[in-house]
Amino acid sequence: MKKIFTIAACLALSAGSVMAQETFPRNGVYDERAGLVAFTNATVHTDYKTTIPNATLVIRDGKVEAVGENVKVPAGAVVMDAKGKHIYPGLVDMFSDYGLPEVKAERRSWTAPPQLESTKEGVYNWNEAIRPETDAVALFNVNGKQAGELRKLGFGSVLAVHRDGIARGTATLVTLAEKRGNEVVLKDKAAGALSFDKGSSKQDYPSSLMGAVALLRQTYLDAQWNAQNPQKEQNISLTAFAQANKYPQIFEASNKLNILRADKVGDEFGKQYIMKGAGDEYQMLPQIKATNAPIILSLDFPEAYNVEDPFDARRVSVKDLKHWEMAPANAALLQQAGVTIAFSAYDLKDKKDFLPNLRKAVKYGLSEEEALKALTATPAKLLNAENLVGSLNKGMVANFLITSDNLFSEDGVILENWVQGEQYKIADVPADYRGVYTLKLGNDTGRKLLVAGTAEKPELKVIAQDTVKGNISFNGNLVTISFAESKDSKQSIRLSGWVAGKNLQGEGQLPNASSVKWTAAYSEAMTEKEKKDRAKQAEENAAFGSTIYPFQAFGQQELPKQETVLIKNATVWTNEEEGRLENADVLIKNGKIAKVGKNLSESGARVIDGTGKHVTPGIIDEHSHIALDAVNEGTQAVTAEVRMADVVDPEDINIYRQLAGGVTTSQLLHGSANPIGGQSAIVKLRWGKSADEMLVKDADGYIKFALGENVKQSNWGSAQTVRFPQSRMGVEQVYVDAFTRAKEYEKAWKNYNSLSKRQKAKTAAPRRDLELDALVEILNDERFITCHSYVQSEINMLMNVADEMGFKVNTFTHILEGYKVADKMKEHGVGGSTFSDWWAYKMEVKDAIPHNAGIMNQMGIVTAINSDDAEMARRLNQEAAKSVKYTGMSEEDALKMVTLNPAKLLHLDDRMGSIKAGKDADVVLWNDHPLSIYAKPLKTFVDGIAYYDLERDEQMRETQEKERMRLVQKMLHEKDGGAKTQAPRTQKARVLHCEDVAQQEEELYFAY
Repeated sequence: MKKIFTIAACLALSAGSVMAQETFPRNGVYDERAGLVAFTNATVHTDYKTTIPNATLVIRDGKVEAVGENVKVPAGAVVMDAKGKHIYPGLVDMFSDYGLPEVKAERRSWTAPPQLESTKEGVYNWNEAIRPETDAVALFNVNGKQAGELRKLGFGSVLAVHRDGIARGTATLVTLAEKRGNEVVLKDKAAGALSFDKGSSKQDYPSSLMGAVALLRQTYLDAQWNAQNPQKEQNISLTAFAQANKYPQIFEASNKLNILRADKVGDEFGKQYIMKGAGDEYQMLPQIKATNAPIILSLDFPEAYNVEDPFDARRVSVKDLKHWEMAPANAALLQQAGVTIAFSAYDLKDKKDFLPNLRKAVKYGLSEEEALKALTATPAKLLNAENLVGSLNKGMVANFLITSDNLFSEDGVILENWVQGEQYKIADVPADYRGVYTLKLGNDTGRKLLVAGTAEKPELKVIAQDTVKGNISFNGNLVTISFAESKDSKQSIRLSGWVAGKNLQGEGQLPNASSVKWTAAYSEAMTEKEKKDRAKQAEENAAFGSTIYPFQAFGQQELPKQETVLIKNATVWTNEEEGRLENADVLIKNGKIAKVGKNLSESGARVIDGTGKHVTPGIIDEHSHIALDAVNEGTQAVTAEVRMADVVDPEDINIYRQLAGGVTTSQLLHGSANPIGGQSAIVKLRWGKSADEMLVKDADGYIKFALGENVKQSNWGSAQTVRFPQSRMGVEQVYVDAFTRAKEYEKAWKNYNSLSKRQKAKTAAPRRDLELDALVEILNDERFITCHSYVQSEINMLMNVADEMGFKVNTFTHILEGYKVADKMKEHGVGGSTFSDWWAYKMEVKDAIPHNAGIMNQMGIVTAINSDDAEMARRLNQEAAKSVKYTGMSEEDALKMVTLNPAKLLHLDDRMGSIKAGKDADVVLWNDHPLSIYAKPLKTFVDGIAYYDLERDEQMRETQEKERMRLVQKMLHEKDGGAKTQAPRTQKARVLHCEDVAQQEEELYFAY
């Protein structure tokens, strides 16, 4: 056999000359021999579903010429007998950086000024993160070392993606042959590439995830406009972006939430992305399936944590514990749900883990057929390259593997990887030394050696009075063994020697340092029982728990459901004309408040005894930053195009914590880093639902404005003196300029839309601008302003600008000097959302007083108390109560400040904020007076669903602790079995505030 394979190696060299590019001259003689090879007697897997036993495969000139059982070997072919071996199509990796230059994202120093504009020379896009003019094929160079590493894994071709920027240009499909670059390119432009990562761009914008989403959206619109109006502006980037959109689109998403975010952008512009996932897709399986996106899966499974120390074990979250166990099942769960999957080795820190992890995915439920499909036919089809790679049909590129056994068997070894008809030797058939041996150690014959595991990685057990695990390794004909004297001993016996036929022998050293001769006589192969035990152990290891929603502490396998509930004999705070009702009943049905009164009854309702308890509307937080993956896009003075709905994180634990404080609805606001920030997201705290399902449907649109120190960058450091505005006067001009532009923009569209169809055909449409769209909505009372504010002079300024430009301010938030301008606020018709008693935390609030809310309320201004803080939101009822203490406000009015009044400010008071028949059943059952510091919610209903229940919470804690202990024990067992572990680490969830800014991966914090 060795002789035949050596011949083939020589032949492979000649095959390369046939595939060489004809346009290139050669230094030397021309060798034009045909590369003709026939492999006989092999088990050939022509594709993922077709296996031909005892088949012949013929390749000529780097292509498949014939394959089948009765194929005639052509005259002149080199014949290779592959009896007992398997031949598979070469694997295809759909996501790789093979052959491309490394992308380095430059971190900007704190002392460096921001880069507001692009420094890229040429007729390119205004933003350096948009670089669709990049063609990977133009940057590609064959990399022998990298190719060799990938060939060892079984890959014959890869999609090379230049991972730089949000719009990354086109990726190229290449083989892993070590030829001239021109010869290995199969498709120069095989796919377009996108992401939310701005890559090497040093430009400030975008500094946030929602900014990246907005920039991508605007780029789609600009490319469409540019294509329709080529005479208006020459832009190489936008032209290239339109061209790249013709190819399959691969979107690199860093997590499951980004897959959903990217899919929404794709749907908006009619693009079905192929998503590059991160391995957590199973955690939101229904939503991932609904995208209809094929997913390129990571095989980078987390290592077990070293949880021997119980204190260290507490540092590992339930989420991380469960992900360790369930990550290998990701592929099986997705495939079984009908999601199209492919695999990539890109994420692996150690590429040697690829085949073991692939086989692990099979053990966790993925069929071998589907696994092979995900590595061959699926990537080929997604890249429109099924006529080139992915199977071994006639005319296909001769990319194939020769393996010693089934590829998915632990005993299977890749022997050769043929790429474009050239042979690349990977390994020899490993000698198999597994079995039972009788060990003679000097005069001691009381031990047996059980060598199990795989032929490549044998495992050793030493059996005497007890059984100890040892280490055994083979290097050619040499063997090394070590094991402890007994289970309780820390002293090791070390042996080295060689293979003698089926036996082993050599010399060693005992713990007392004396030398000893030894032999290990082979007695029998591994027994069926041992094989079954190993299979059973593998099956037990592959068992895993259930997915919980959300995949987080306090997640559940089944979410609570809407039900009919009758709360009896409670004190009901209606916030309506009836006021506070004693010994009253509330009926919740079909997600609504059905009835409020006394002596109510309802057939089939779950009855809750409310005696001694209180029922209030759910608390509404008008100003919150929980459940967001970003809060500020502060790189430009106006970022009205960004949307907080794009970055909602439905798994933020603060959602559950605030439900436990009686909060049912929150307005998730952009921060206060610029005069005009982003568009708000109003959500109900539906714990376990997706981001889209949390959004309050048909709610009015809101947007964040800001005044004061933050927007003029007073506390941003000495380098931040570039972005306009740098003064309070400049802030005013930003508003005037922005709305002047918005009015001109609206006028241009009105003029265009007034044209006849024939006139439109001859007239260029205005460029669609997402920033100005939002401002026009404000002018037309379709979007409403919540403005961060402190100082009376600036509050007056914005109201004057609003009157001048023809819009209204809906809410001044913070507004700690509202008591000074309450009369003017009343005249303008603006509401106030403030803190109860925060003051003296910066210069702007030195005049704050705790009577502020009471004075605005007495003036007839709709006044709310907000949190602007994840912790404070858990006790907004107590914050409201402070106004009773400071101003003598009635208890009913105080409660309205965190229920009905914020509902009015959000234009949702027809749906929530009071206990009234027909309104949403957002209701809290308290154990005590709701303004008391001793009050805590017993149940918090959202849409009639008890998303928080104190009794259920206690049960969940117990269940969660049991699950934690099960997983800890499983990890300990894995470690005992020799699995690699990682150190436990505490992952602190970051709580965002108004002023938090992320720039170039550096978190910058500023005072309130």
